[in-house]
Amino acid sequence: MRHTRVNELLKSTEYGKEVAVKGWVRTKRGNKQVAFVAVNDGSIIHSIQLVVDLSKFSEELLKPITTGSCIHAKGLLVQSQGQGQTVEIQVNHLELLGGADETFPLQKKGHTLEFLREVAHLRPRTNTFGAIFRMRHHMAFAIHKYYNDRGFYYLHSPIVTGSDAEGAGEMFRVTTLDAVNPPRTEDGAVDYAQDFFGKATNLTVSGQLEGELGAMALGLVYTFGPTFRAENSNTPRHLAEFWMIEPEMAFYDLQDNMDLAEDFLKYLIQYALDNCKDDLEFLNQMYDKELIARLQSVVANPFERLTYTNAVDLLMNSGKKFEFKVEWGTDLQKEHENYLVEHFKRPVILTDYPKHIKAFYMKQNDDGKTVRAMDILFPWIGEIIGGSQREENYDKLVTRMREMHIPEKEMWWYLDTRKFGACEHAGFGLGFERLMLFVTGMTNIRDVIPFPRTAKNAEF
Repeated sequence: MRHTRVNELLKSTEYGKEVAVKGWVRTKRGNKQVAFVAVNDGSIIHSIQLVVDLSKFSEELLKPITTGSCIHAKGLLVQSQGQGQTVEIQVNHLELLGGADETFPLQKKGHTLEFLREVAHLRPRTNTFGAIFRMRHHMAFAIHKYYNDRGFYYLHSPIVTGSDAEGAGEMFRVTTLDAVNPPRTEDGAVDYAQDFFGKATNLTVSGQLEGELGAMALGLVYTFGPTFRAENSNTPRHLAEFWMIEPEMAFYDLQDNMDLAEDFLKYLIQYALDNCKDDLEFLNQMYDKELIARLQSVVANPFERLTYTNAVDLLMNSGKKFEFKVEWGTDLQKEHENYLVEHFKRPVILTDYPKHIKAFYMKQNDDGKTVRAMDILFPWIGEIIGGSQREENYDKLVTRMREMHIPEKEMWWYLDTRKFGACEHAGFGLGFERLMLFVTGMTNIRDVIPFPRTAKNAEF
């Protein structure tokens, strides 16, 4: 008999039907006559209860069926006599597939999130991480659905690259050269001409630049893949390996870019509300009592839009004493972003930042001081999206690259798009894990990715 997933069994009303289930034991309790075994297979946050008549099964079989063990059970699906579930299985066949002794780390007791990071190979079996990783799947699917339904094409940008899209230099080197004794040039530098790619290469920090190339041919594209930053930052908001969604759109200006980004975020959050009900209710109850209400509020209200200059004026006139000084020309800190979101009681889109604190590829405004950038700030997350209208003017782009010491020789292919059929275009990047923090209510970014990569941590 083919086994049925728990989520399907819990919806079934075919009482009296012979069914089979396979999964992992969450709990076992009972008395001398009957045992109640809760089994979960990851398909839903809820477990299904097995009712085991002890007169029909030997102690030898039942004793090793403990928390964490894997079992196969068959029996009749019946209406549950107890509270908390609608159906249960009256077991007539029970088989231990894989035992779990008393050293199993996830016994039935409370575990801290910090401890569970140390057993990341097992934490998906907990209710919390089962919920988070199911939601991660749903959000990834929703992203692809959103763009597919709107005529975008999914572009696979490279993971290995010879360019630094952000110009920050915090990149992981990719090399096949001898780490102890690499070949060197006459002046003593490492000779990357002898490396696998014949040049210095790194793990990508962004798929944006390649996305722009795709947009110049296909019109509407998006990338969705892993990106890497060698930033030695040990905070709840930073990872060394994370995922980015980066749409690029030909013939879009900054206004179009903002409209798309707002619609995109609202779509994703509504998708979570519609398709992750059980998991959201669990996370709302266990971790963040305001989670669902906050998600609903973001969907229901238009985002506030104001310029960076107006935001700085508002902060300076707020009368609030910030830890970091507020003045025009400096990047806003998380405390400033939080204040703005709390002030307007909704997400905020900031635009027109000083050009010297933004990337080289952003389109310059006529004032010569600002660029057509946009950041979307979310409640207690801070920046969740960063984007801009891109500079399509060849001369302005080259001048800006020189000012920021971006090597033109390495970026010849990017400059070519400004020489051959340049057009107005825009795009943005959404950090997938930042989105997951918001929709799950988690407070540490290491808890929304299966196997977090951070400084001094590449376990599992």
